[in-house]
Amino acid sequence: MAEEKKVDEEPKKSGSKLVLIIIIILLVLILVGGGIAAYFLLSDNTQPPVNNAPQAQARTNNQNRVTSRNSDLTQIGPVYPLDQFIVNLLSQNGSRFLKVKMDLELSDAKLTAELDKKKPLIRDIVIRTLTSKTYQEVSTGRGKEKLKDELVDRINSVLADGSIKNIYFTEFVVQ
Repeated sequence: MAEEKKVDEEPKKSGSKLVLIIIIILLVLILVGGGIAAYFLLSDNTQPPVNNAPQAQARTNNQNRVTSRNSDLTQIGPVYPLDQFIVNLLSQNGSRFLKVKMDLELSDAKLTAELDKKKPLIRDIVIRTLTSKTYQEVSTGRGKEKLKDELVDRINSVLADGSIKNIYFTEFVVQ
């Protein structure tokens, strides 16, 4: 009889070990899945726009154009100041205002003449871009960086004599 008890206890121990292993595997899978989900939710999900023919042609015509903002802050190029902007941010009740002043870093000083001629167009681009943003989009540091990237891309798309390397916000007030 004593031997029968030992035989009955062994399947119970191995069964409980199997259940424990399954539980541990499930916990690991849940943690890994949660980590992957958090990565995708918190990462920047914007993808570069698909190139259509006019954009591709403009890029090939301007091989020396800078495609992203300059990150070398030790070597700042010529700066072109813009007048102050006060715009309504996109919101349900229209009660958010943005006051911003910015300076454009140029790839070459001779771009100043083109910017002088296209100042109304540049202001229009900036105003349309700013008014398409919500408070949540511009209130974080990451949001401001994305806004700078978008402005650089949009302004550079209308320039022929050079490019904007970076944008510096010298005033940025949201109310």
